[in-house]
Amino acid sequence: MKLFIYSVLSCLLCFSCATSSSKNEAPYAYFGGEIINPNSKFITLSDDEHKTDTIRLDGRNRFIFKIDSLKEGVYSFKHGGEYQSFLVEASDSILLRLNTLEFDESLVYTGKGSKKNNYFINEFLENEKDEKHILKLCQLNAEDYQKRMDSLKNIKYKALSKFSKKYHTSELFEKIAKANIDYYYYSSKEVYPIIHHGKHKGKFLKSLPEDFYSYRKYINYNDDFFKNYHNYHTFLRHNFNTISLGTHTSHAKNKAFNWGDLCYNLDRLHLIDSLVTNSTIKDQLLYHFTIKYLSYSNDDKNANVILNSFLKKSSNEKSKDIMTNYARSLKKLQSGSEFPSFEIVDYNKQIFNINDLISQPTVVSFWSHNYYDHFKKSFKKIKKLKDKYPDIRFITINVDDGSCEKSKQTFKDCRFDWSHQYMFKTPEATKKELAIYPMTKTIIIDENNKIVSSNSNMFSVNFEKQITKLSNP
Repeated sequence: MKLFIYSVLSCLLCFSCATSSSKNEAPYAYFGGEIINPNSKFITLSDDEHKTDTIRLDGRNRFIFKIDSLKEGVYSFKHGGEYQSFLVEASDSILLRLNTLEFDESLVYTGKGSKKNNYFINEFLENEKDEKHILKLCQLNAEDYQKRMDSLKNIKYKALSKFSKKYHTSELFEKIAKANIDYYYYSSKEVYPIIHHGKHKGKFLKSLPEDFYSYRKYINYNDDFFKNYHNYHTFLRHNFNTISLGTHTSHAKNKAFNWGDLCYNLDRLHLIDSLVTNSTIKDQLLYHFTIKYLSYSNDDKNANVILNSFLKKSSNEKSKDIMTNYARSLKKLQSGSEFPSFEIVDYNKQIFNINDLISQPTVVSFWSHNYYDHFKKSFKKIKKLKDKYPDIRFITINVDDGSCEKSKQTFKDCRFDWSHQYMFKTPEATKKELAIYPMTKTIIIDENNKIVSSNSNMFSVNFEKQITKLSNP
């Protein structure tokens, strides 16, 4: 890899020197690298406006691409369903190296423009670690929690200042780096009343110090610069969760908080519609909260109310079609319905009809290379469940549109047994038919091929109670 980097950088440097004398040339940058254990032969590169270029990997899983007429800012690259963002400025020559089995953790940049992006990826990984700690800190009282969050924010700002002085960073870098810190801090404040112990969230929300949300008066709900930026959207989701709680509490009859409360979810969609005017931001938020509600709802009537509210507020016709079809698929999967018929393929390339494999109580679960941690955790969980409930059949299906060789290799790398594992014969059509969202979705079927539950989660505390009823009728 080092020889590859040095040779590419040398070529880029020579090319850059040869062309830099042209003052009228549009700004450009180079982006390249190597993908270890690739999930496909392509990588896609997108700018802030979702202009996408598809880049083919060569025979050694490497690539190099010139970004012409560069618009400086945040770009994202995607491979096999996973993605990461990075900052590109004029004349950058950014090379990456990553292993898809540890996508974010293995990602490292070299070349001109690498230091700022290594800063960003390291900050991203640190934030992931901090999130687990913050969840525990949420049980502190408000004053102590605020002090801890303020301290964490100050530490991050000091680290940024030190980095900026050392490497003489640009204004664009500073803008994004400061926004990263601020939105992460804001998010930590927004989740506090939701995660804090106790059922009466609304009452607790009113008890917070007056300055706890003082930053809200500076929030731009229609920030066009950050409209496609992950940290910004994460904050907005948390923010709407919390301000909707305040609105909901003012008129709710049931003072105990419940995520699935119809009124609360309608309040949230209404607030998004009233506060957000940027169509891109509004549609993304409406879509996120609507599909999340539909995926967990067991009340068909309430689901229709939420769907209709979404359809009235969204201006994105594609999103409305997707949501309508998703809701239609969910209705076909209601408890008591016949489990649909579709074809699956094992790793010996034998084709089966799923219903031919169901002659006893059955649990059907799914996995994807895009959610590698979930794959490992769910496989280990299923192994324990198989031992505990021998009269229940567990069918696990990979949902990716790829070759079985990649999945077999994944099992080998994890030292998992890939016998009796399956893939969809027609992935896209079957994923839509089964409304597979989120990836933790687990379907429970009885011995008569009737759906018992189409939206279970094997990691839920109630899951074993559900399958115990099937195991011991």
